[in-house]
Amino acid sequence: MESGCPVQNSLKLIGGKWKITLMYNLRNGPMRFGELKRSLVKITQQMLTKQLRELESDHLIDRKVFEVIPPKVEYSLTDFGVSIIPVLDSLCKWSSEHEELIDAILDDQLIK
Repeated sequence: MESGCPVQNSLKLIGGKWKITLMYNLRNGPMRFGELKRSLVKITQQMLTKQLRELESDHLIDRKVFEVIPPKVEYSLTDFGVSIIPVLDSLCKWSSEHEELIDAILDDQLIK
């Protein structure tokens, strides 16, 4: 990976609309595809599949296939993926502490 700002390099792995939320949802343990889909109401099945594949390719999540009928697949964080949870917890704390201002900024942007 090219050198540069460490934040930019990190965002190359976790950037995007859904990846951070997917990893945050997986922080408490494995989830099946349908559970993840229900937790992200507005994500399409195609986008969810794409984001999960990218996270798996980047070694942030693991995909485990159970040989049963019907097929069962679970997604979980790898050790590398777990290592980002403290960062996501800090982001949640920051967002909660500034919720009113963030909401006002987002509402204003939606009006324009």
